[in-house]
Amino acid sequence: MLSRPSLLLCEKKKEERKVKANDREYNEKFQYASNCIMTSKYNMLTFLPVNLFEQFQEVANTYFLFLLILQLIPQISSLSWFTTIVPLALVLSITAVKDATDDYFRHRSDNQVNNHQSQVLIRGSLQKERWMNVRVGDIIKLENNQSVVADLLLLSSSEPHGLCYIETAELDGETNVKVRQSVSVPAELGDPNNLATFNGEVVCEPPNNKLDRFCGTLYWRDKKYPLTNQNMLLRGCVLRNTEACYGLVIFAGPDTKLMQNSGRTKFKRTSIDRLMNTLVLWIFGFLVCMGVILAVGNAVWEKEVGSLFQSYLPWDPPVDNFLFSAFLSFWSYVIILNTVVPISLYVSVEVIRLGHSYFINWDRQMFCSQCNTAAEARTTTLNEELGQVEYVFSDKTGTLTQNIMSFNKCSINGQAYGKGTSREKNTRKTKHTQSPYLCFLLESVKVGDWHSHEYFRLLSLCHTVMSEEKSEGELVYKAQSPDEGALVKAARNFGFVFRSRTPGTITTTELGRTVTYSLLAILDFNNIRKRMSVIVRNPAGRIRLYCKGADTVLLERLHPCNQELMTITSDHLNEYAADGLRTLALAYRDVSEEEWEVWSESHRSADKAVDCREDRLAAAYDKIEQDMMLLGATAIEDKLQEGVSETIALLSLANIKVWVLTGDKQETAVNIGYSCKMLTDDMMEVFTISGRTVQSVRQELGSFKENVLIMLQNTLESSNGVAGDDQLQGSPCPLPPTYLMDNISGEFGLIINGHSLAHALEADMEVEFVSTACACKAVICCRVTPLQKAQVVELIKKHKKAVTLAIGDGANDVSMIKSAHIGVGISGQEGIQAVLASDYSFAQFRFLQRLLLVHGRWSYLRMCRFLCYFFYKNFAFTMVHFWFGFFCGFSAQTVYDQFFITLYNIVYTSLPVLAMGIFDQDVPDHRSLECPKLYEPGQLNLLFNKKEFFICIAQGIYTSVVLFFMPYAVLSNATQSTGVPLADYQTFAATTATALVIVVSVQIALDTGFWTVINHVFVWGSLGLYFTIMLALHSQTLFRIFPKQFHFVGCAQSTLLQPVVWLTIALATAICIVPVLAFRFLKLDLKPQLSDTVRTHLCSRLGARGGSRSGYAFAHQEGFGELITSGKNMRLSSLGLASFASRHSSSWIETLRRKNTPPSSSGDCSPNGLWTETELNSNHSAPEQEEAAHSSDGVPRLNVKFYFWSRN
Repeated sequence: MLSRPSLLLCEKKKEERKVKANDREYNEKFQYASNCIMTSKYNMLTFLPVNLFEQFQEVANTYFLFLLILQLIPQISSLSWFTTIVPLALVLSITAVKDATDDYFRHRSDNQVNNHQSQVLIRGSLQKERWMNVRVGDIIKLENNQSVVADLLLLSSSEPHGLCYIETAELDGETNVKVRQSVSVPAELGDPNNLATFNGEVVCEPPNNKLDRFCGTLYWRDKKYPLTNQNMLLRGCVLRNTEACYGLVIFAGPDTKLMQNSGRTKFKRTSIDRLMNTLVLWIFGFLVCMGVILAVGNAVWEKEVGSLFQSYLPWDPPVDNFLFSAFLSFWSYVIILNTVVPISLYVSVEVIRLGHSYFINWDRQMFCSQCNTAAEARTTTLNEELGQVEYVFSDKTGTLTQNIMSFNKCSINGQAYGKGTSREKNTRKTKHTQSPYLCFLLESVKVGDWHSHEYFRLLSLCHTVMSEEKSEGELVYKAQSPDEGALVKAARNFGFVFRSRTPGTITTTELGRTVTYSLLAILDFNNIRKRMSVIVRNPAGRIRLYCKGADTVLLERLHPCNQELMTITSDHLNEYAADGLRTLALAYRDVSEEEWEVWSESHRSADKAVDCREDRLAAAYDKIEQDMMLLGATAIEDKLQEGVSETIALLSLANIKVWVLTGDKQETAVNIGYSCKMLTDDMMEVFTISGRTVQSVRQELGSFKENVLIMLQNTLESSNGVAGDDQLQGSPCPLPPTYLMDNISGEFGLIINGHSLAHALEADMEVEFVSTACACKAVICCRVTPLQKAQVVELIKKHKKAVTLAIGDGANDVSMIKSAHIGVGISGQEGIQAVLASDYSFAQFRFLQRLLLVHGRWSYLRMCRFLCYFFYKNFAFTMVHFWFGFFCGFSAQTVYDQFFITLYNIVYTSLPVLAMGIFDQDVPDHRSLECPKLYEPGQLNLLFNKKEFFICIAQGIYTSVVLFFMPYAVLSNATQSTGVPLADYQTFAATTATALVIVVSVQIALDTGFWTVINHVFVWGSLGLYFTIMLALHSQTLFRIFPKQFHFVGCAQSTLLQPVVWLTIALATAICIVPVLAFRFLKLDLKPQLSDTVRTHLCSRLGARGGSRSGYAFAHQEGFGELITSGKNMRLSSLGLASFASRHSSSWIETLRRKNTPPSSSGDCSPNGLWTETELNSNHSAPEQEEAAHSSDGVPRLNVKFYFWSRN
């Protein structure tokens, strides 16, 4: 028997993965997953059984299958079997075709991915191989700008020291370049011939979803090499600025970390679908009750009355007593009354949803001309759910932003440059002049202003950017963060061009003059220091330290003589932060030779320290970064996508809460939050949760909740005339905290980091986290993994029972998109993984407002009106049979002929209700956007719920009573002009059927709010079609051909010629419709809905206020400074690498509408605002290859754009 340690050892070995290079036979015995990706649900063999199984999970489909079986029994069926099997087969076929089409596109996208070509080292030579055929243990060659085929262990690279550069946007949303280094094996692995004989074995952890962790060991030639995440290239990454590299496949296909984070594809159903399933069960119960009542009636009638007819009307052979007759009668009535839920309901629902999907696809206002991409509804089953969304979970990078940054404003020696500064207020831009701010700033550079020169000199020297001169005058920059790229380009545009670097020098061109500085030290950036510095020696031998960083840490390190300048610059920084710009403060200090020698020695000893190396280096850095002189500040615009702020404002007014879930750092995410007006300076408080332990996170959540309650109590107590004041101040039972948390106005913001979120999502803390987060107007989750994004979505679905929507553009958003009720993919720059996993896709975030507030609201409205009318017309149709049962001896005789029963839902009433369900609208699309409150009924599920359902069936039952008893009462004593009585079954059936068709046609005319030509044709055409078909079915011609099928010969002609029949129909129609009209007029006058008011009134305008805060944000990582000074990342030829890009921002107002506030008569509307943009940018169309363009006097040529939007 094995001991406990032995068992643990065996278990550990089971969890390990062993991979041997270039040995497929060895690796195949472990049955590792292939690299084939499969997101489809079916194949040729499984489609039919799996699809039918899924369809019969619908309660209604199972119900109709059961009815079909009953109709095949002749003793109990008074209707032909084709009345059920034809519609059922039609529904199943339509749904199957739709599902097959959807899965076909999944197969096609899978094939596109799986058939990509890669270079695999097979039997000593590189061969082209499809991605799907790559196996664990293969050695792959990657070239520049190629996507990584699987999770690879980096073996060698064309770059010095085995380095390679990757972009991980599809994994974590970050567009800045990251560095990976090959395993520390002999350099001979750089030769493909030697790689062919490489037989090292990797023992590592099993597949998991942790993007930032990898643990393993490489065994080769009796040596062990430790492996970390820095040695791995993950699937979804893109190789950048690296000529070539080789990697060993460790995880393939579904085992890759990208796919492990993708989540499972879930079968999504709308809340209306779930409600319909419940209602079908209720209706079935109601049907059983009606069947029981009529069966009991049959038993009583057969015993008391039917026995008198036995001599000449005996029972059918199987029936030998009244109880058995009642039993058969029960099932007969179940078949006859089944039309309370006709199967045509489900056909109609699918057709309507398909129509709504085409409207989304055809919407020109959701078409992006820049990328030639239209909106696409990739599913047809969730359209009405778009009208009920309460929470939107959004990615940041590429979803809210454009991945473009621009140097927008600056402050130099107390002088602000940029749009809207005091210096420019009275200056206007004409058609033939440059931006005033550029003119003034260029002028200061040209006249030799020392502070301006030092400002841009700092930007050209204090960074970790790599450069390469591809050709004469063509520089390619590669920045580790987009912020750095924007700042270096700004310096270049003003004549201070960073050219190249070595481990010990930096070469620049300053206004046409080449200058080489000695790089003495780089004081690297990290999230604690929030700053970076360089120490350089100029050609004259003077040593100077240049520093840039957050104003909160840099201003406190300035020399006291900077007090006045610091006050002015702080005001500028506050202005920039209020505009949502990303700010940095810039400073310098001169260093004497003696001070440099002393500091250099202390820095070397700290760098070589074995213990507490980081702390000693930080102390050394802090020592020299003192008594600096302030130069100014930068303001970078992290460019939002067009219309992001307006969209978030509108969604907020529609009571839709927007949460941002991003893998980016906190400062960057917060800055975007302010830029898009999710976070505003007039919020009561913005809380940050950053604890690293369970206890600290719980304590921070508790503190947040306590502060919120205190502020809320103070607000209530200080408000005059607020309901509940007396209770708060004098009552022994004050409002409980839970009530206050649930009814908060929402003027709070919450920011939480990924490591804190991991604890907040634990079972014992999730309820507190949800209640706290949902009390906030805005929530931003930073540094979250793809799986954490999905967990947050699942948490809200679990505890709030609200409809959720997730929107993203990268592979790191796939799990979130799949977890939400509705997934939206942005077809952006981070691949198509998000689009492939989504339910809807379009090119820009701003289209979300139209998708929800227009298409979603209309779809929900149309579907609800359709369902209400459908249940009404079918109860009106079916319940006539129930009343007739009391007058026909409970014999299961139908009121109408079987052709009318078959055609009623398929022909006579199908097209008008389809037209209403597809085309109807209460207000135009622009009014839906102007008045976001119109969205609220969908969130509260007001238009179709159990109450509305019972109202519909009550109206249907009332109509059936009128339609049965009115003709019965009139025709009982009526006669023709010839004196022949009209009290016969066929005349009664024709009169009742005609009255029914007319009443439901008039009713749908009243229910239709938006008339089109199609509505007119379908409504009045269906009415005319009814009379045409009835006259044809009751004609002599068909009777002669099919005498056993058509029994109502001549009935239509004789009935419709009688004035008393038309009087009866008119009277029945009036009794059915007049109460409905009276009720609607009273409701419109006494309690109008917001949509009724919006048709005639304009929406009110709203505004917003501003404030001040720190705008520091710098998307940088620690470690690049040491990498540069070591020389490991230098190319042997030109020592360079590339550039980056930026984001677009527009200012807008945002106002939170409180959920429980009743709609005003005028509604709320989104306001117009003022947006003026001045952009300094050198060639946005090709951000990675920008030329340092100068005129003959050395001043750069600049591209300037102005956008003006006037306030109404």
